[in-house]
Amino acid sequence: MGELIHFVHQSLDGFIEGPNGEFDWPLMGPELSAYSQELSGGGKTFLYGRVVWEMMSNFWPRAEQYSTHEHVLAYAPIWREASKVVVSRTLEEAGWNTRIIRENAVKELTALKESGATLLLFGGSELASHLSEHGVIDEYQVFVHPVVLGGGRPVFKEGIPRAGLELVESRVFDDQVVLLRHRRAAEQA
Repeated sequence: MGELIHFVHQSLDGFIEGPNGEFDWPLMGPELSAYSQELSGGGKTFLYGRVVWEMMSNFWPRAEQYSTHEHVLAYAPIWREASKVVVSRTLEEAGWNTRIIRENAVKELTALKESGATLLLFGGSELASHLSEHGVIDEYQVFVHPVVLGGGRPVFKEGIPRAGLELVESRVFDDQVVLLRHRRAAEQA
């Protein structure tokens, strides 16, 4: 059985982007970069909602043209080669080794997990909230960055049901970013 891991960067006040859609605040130091590369390797499938997909697919295919940051140079080839899934009712095509799921995301993603796939859901509050509501996410890896954004898009939408979680790891990267890694509580798994 595979699993679905939600990998998300958030501000201290719980937002994944600022009031004007800003995503220029995550700090990607060498330790967090190495962890991200390690987690993303090994044949995992990258999972996105349409909004995050559009951001990622506009950057990573040509990332070296936009940045010479060590993380960008190391991660770009990983991103280009990884299998990807996008959940979207409106996206017509995706490219870059990507499958689009238009309907029944819970059923389709559960089937992928049952086939042994490990899925990494990157960011996105809409899809993360939907999958949390249906108990599809097995693990949450929340990276809390030292910034208060004062508003924006929250990590989860209001109204998802309460779910018990177990802390399995906490860790500090680059003396700045805190990982809070939780799994669904055993009685809910």
